[in-house]
Amino acid sequence: MRKIILSIAIFTIPLLGVAQYNWDIGVQLGAANYLGEMGGKLDTRKDFVKDIKLEKTQFTVGGFARYKFTSLLSAQLGANWVRIEGADNASTNPARVGRNLSFRDDILELALTAQVFFYEMPDLGHTYRYKNDFKMYAFGGVGGFYYNPKAYTKEGEWVALRPLKTEGKSYSPVSVCIPLGLGFLFTINKRHRIGWEFNWRTTFTDYLDDVSSEYVDPASLNSALAREMANRRGELGNQPHGSEAGDVATPGQYGHAGEKRGDPSHKDTYLTTSLYYSYVIRGRSSLYKSKYGSIFRKSKSKKRKIRAKF
Repeated sequence: MRKIILSIAIFTIPLLGVAQYNWDIGVQLGAANYLGEMGGKLDTRKDFVKDIKLEKTQFTVGGFARYKFTSLLSAQLGANWVRIEGADNASTNPARVGRNLSFRDDILELALTAQVFFYEMPDLGHTYRYKNDFKMYAFGGVGGFYYNPKAYTKEGEWVALRPLKTEGKSYSPVSVCIPLGLGFLFTINKRHRIGWEFNWRTTFTDYLDDVSSEYVDPASLNSALAREMANRRGELGNQPHGSEAGDVATPGQYGHAGEKRGDPSHKDTYLTTSLYYSYVIRGRSSLYKSKYGSIFRKSKSKKRKIRAKF
């Protein structure tokens, strides 16, 4: 029986040894931006990165745990704090400038992604010890997030916009996102990983910036603060503005009920680019410890006691 166990161990222990470095835990820090109703150039909204205003770039910080199933596939669970912001005065579109809205949003995100590695250099430096490597990967998954858009008042205070119902509608502070992106990593001495990721999140909400559809009758809003934050055209003084690009309205004109305020045909998205560090955990599973850990322990053989005969 012992020979059978030893034979099985000869084949299984190398496989368990491969699993020693399957987990790594890390932190990430980077930059964040968004694509929504604010920002952009002279033309109407464009998808992907063409409408992003770099001067409105904010930050992201978070942590993650990653598990390697095979050399080609890993899964990662990450928690991130992403701050985004936007302002119409950063645009060159007359309609957006005239609208004069702005916001800041702190997003708390939890996401699960699968990483597929499509390129690898397994022995950097050709040391033949295989302690350092380089990998590139693509990833995709699903996430949930909490968001809370705010704006700066004339009095110099940040106020939450969702409770004000600036467009006369209620929306949930929780939504779903689809993260997609690319990344690469260096592994150093099998234990340390330094990497970079570009992560684009498509969301299922159009209210990251609290702007989506039309102006409503100010009489239908529930407070003076809601009326102030719903329409800020009057704060521009004598600067011309309009409801569409190239359509210049009367200075100080209020956005009439039913007039375009946002674009509900496009959902908001946000993106991050970040550097990360992770530590690779070396260890064996409970299966290894319970089933095979005692195979190579020093056995205490019982010595046969021989009674002397006289």
